[in-house]
Amino acid sequence: MGTRTWRSLKASVLSLAIVLGISGCDPSKPDKDNQGGQSEHSASVDELASKLATHANRQARTNELLTFSDGSHLDTGDYQLIEWADLIPQDDLAALLNPPAYLTSIEDGSPEDQIASTIQSAMAANQAANQLEAQADMPQVDPYEQALISTNIIEAMNGKGVRIPGFVVPLEYNEQQVITSFFFVPFFGACIHLPPPPPNQIIFVEAERGFTLENLYEPIWISGTLATELFEDQLATAAYTMTLAYIERYDG
Repeated sequence: MGTRTWRSLKASVLSLAIVLGISGCDPSKPDKDNQGGQSEHSASVDELASKLATHANRQARTNELLTFSDGSHLDTGDYQLIEWADLIPQDDLAALLNPPAYLTSIEDGSPEDQIASTIQSAMAANQAANQLEAQADMPQVDPYEQALISTNIIEAMNGKGVRIPGFVVPLEYNEQQVITSFFFVPFFGACIHLPPPPPNQIIFVEAERGFTLENLYEPIWISGTLATELFEDQLATAAYTMTLAYIERYDG
């Protein structure tokens, strides 16, 4: 809000308060008795004007939020439709599509699943120890486990305008639930209820204007320019970042 607008707002509120104050005054009382009341009126006017200004600024910011696009920007051809598999190198994709036998033959959530997790942790610890002790050849690394943490990217995606569907994992947001930065992931619950996907299946996005979502479990489309830059957060690591241009509701 500009200085002129602030002064006009304060002057209007002050004039109203003065009129109300005069109409309620008792002319039989000396001016000295009313000095305290006038000071209180002045303080109240300043407080009210400040609250109105804060509300106006907040409303202005709300009006500037990023809104869902109607898809008309797609006619420009600036954003190529891609799938998540397009962001992952062929070797990593092949490894993820061929998990170890002990993972494909057990049921999720079963005791065997818990045991498998324990085995994987033990294997990881053993690999770390072997790497420290190795004097010549490096120990064999399981391709599947390596693909789960891979930061390998597709170089051709750097600077490319893309459109991709997925789910939002908020990183920064305010009291009004306005999201200003987030991870974009291929499935709901990633990084929250479920382990994060590989870094090359996570896009870090900043939205300076911010936006709101009614439900995080609903997928959306995002369009923008990709960069092959690593972004690390305590929640997960992203191998891609995006300069966001548009968001759209996902209709299938």
